[in-house]
Amino acid sequence: MKENGDGGWSPYLAGALSGLVSIGSVWIAGKYFGASTTFVRSAGMVEKVFDPQRVAQMPYFIKEAPVIDWQWMFVVGIFIGALIASTTSGSFRWQAVPTMWEEHFGPVRWKRWLVAFVGGAIAMFGARLASGCPSGHGLSGSMQLAVSGLVALLCFFAGGMIVARMLYGGGEKQ
Repeated sequence: MKENGDGGWSPYLAGALSGLVSIGSVWIAGKYFGASTTFVRSAGMVEKVFDPQRVAQMPYFIKEAPVIDWQWMFVVGIFIGALIASTTSGSFRWQAVPTMWEEHFGPVRWKRWLVAFVGGAIAMFGARLASGCPSGHGLSGSMQLAVSGLVALLCFFAGGMIVARMLYGGGEKQ
């Protein structure tokens, strides 16, 4: 595999492979990419252990049963693929929080974890509010040449750039 200067995979190779996986997913399984529903279903599976009657009566879970399906396995595959990619590129390491976060948010671990948790909760809330995640709306939508997918993708990039600028300021540290 061709690597970039940071020891990771070339973004061009990774993008091309992601595109091939997208096409394969539609061609073989007839399904487009998406991930956020998996986390809601997983919460439903956990809740089902404690109160199956309640889960059975929830309108959301009547429509989206909390089961292990193709999308759930897709998310597991993302984890396994990321593990394989990081080990083959030599960039794998055990690390609780990225170094950049420690530099920006300080040495106190619980503060960094809190920021990461709150950010994840906001992202998940937004994904559920939008009825899908960036991969579902942006990647799969643009793959279908849907105007809404292209608009979503542009908004995700613009929002990411604005938040990165707010959190990290302008330019890289020298």
